[in-house]
Amino acid sequence: MLKLNQKIVLVSLLYFAEGFPFGIIEQTLPVYFRIHGMSLRDLGLLSLVSLPYALKFLWAPAVDFIGARRQWIGIAQLVMAGSILLLLPLDPSEPGFLLWSMIAILSIFSATQDIAIDAYTIELLNPSEMGIANGFRQAAYRTALVVAGGLFVALGGGIGWRITYTVAASILLICALTSLKLPHVEVERPKFSLVSLMAPAKDLLQRPQVFEVAMFILLFKLGDMAIGPMIRPFWLARGLSTTEIGLITGSLGVLSSILGGLAGGLFMARYGIYIGLWVLGFLQSVSNLSYVIVAGYPELGTISIYVASAIESFCGGLGSAAFLAFLMSVCRKEFSATQYALLSALFRISGIIAGALSGWATTGIGYTHYFLLTFFFSLPAFVFIRTTRKWIPSNGNHTDFQ
Repeated sequence: MLKLNQKIVLVSLLYFAEGFPFGIIEQTLPVYFRIHGMSLRDLGLLSLVSLPYALKFLWAPAVDFIGARRQWIGIAQLVMAGSILLLLPLDPSEPGFLLWSMIAILSIFSATQDIAIDAYTIELLNPSEMGIANGFRQAAYRTALVVAGGLFVALGGGIGWRITYTVAASILLICALTSLKLPHVEVERPKFSLVSLMAPAKDLLQRPQVFEVAMFILLFKLGDMAIGPMIRPFWLARGLSTTEIGLITGSLGVLSSILGGLAGGLFMARYGIYIGLWVLGFLQSVSNLSYVIVAGYPELGTISIYVASAIESFCGGLGSAAFLAFLMSVCRKEFSATQYALLSALFRISGIIAGALSGWATTGIGYTHYFLLTFFFSLPAFVFIRTTRKWIPSNGNHTDFQ
């Protein structure tokens, strides 16, 4: 039986491994491809690499019913390492079938790794441990994004892209060798059949007040996700330079988010997930008002934007720690891959809609009023938050929703 500190180390390593390829895909590859002559038209097609992350619930049942979690994680990391190496000799200025295939494989197996790591983490942790573990989970994931999306771009310009991507592939290879030796977690999972294939969704739908809980999941991060797409345009409108924006996003914002995640985890270790949803969710909502003040009083100057960014990122980290701990805690261990993929896909729906409409709304009512509107977007979740208590398991070893 692993101790809590050992589990936290494992979770931190796993989520660094989860964030690393995502950072390569989302932040480093576009820079590499553009420098090497890829057209803007083809570069725009790279946005399609996000599809596997949104659709991963479609093959999550395979991770539930076939093989061990550590095998899925290790094999996915080996395939990603190979895909990165195979990208190197291909010409981005004239992208052909092979190049697009390597990008697609990298993205699909990154999403598959996410499924398996999330499932393994749910199986590894007791519900009482998920609060604090999610704080470290967020910190490790954010650190990986900084390394892959910031440090590796700098390395590419300094020591050359071939060496940089070889190092990236080597990191994934080391992760794979480590993942294949992860401690086995004993969980009895049903054998594959048509009935068992439908069991994860059926289990969720049969729980008490499922509609109310679904509404809570859709709405809890809505205010946070609605404000996100308009923050960078607001910075530009206020005259911030790219250097200042880089400082906020690459240093201040990331550090604040990491500290928020860790603080949220510590809070839940003491008070539990349910209280965390109330308190940390409220702070997440109120933090949007810091941008209302900054937008409404431009005479406060640039320093106020730094302060607002730090507050919003820190409180966003608080809310995410509580929300992700809740999602993990309500998944049955035997269906952890499928149920977590389904629940995480559900809350992304509201984010996609909010992001699509954010520019239209801001154009019509301006930054100040839109930022205020995002605060009100966050409030309806609290109407449904009481229903989550029936879903959060009190038993430390298994979830009981009867």
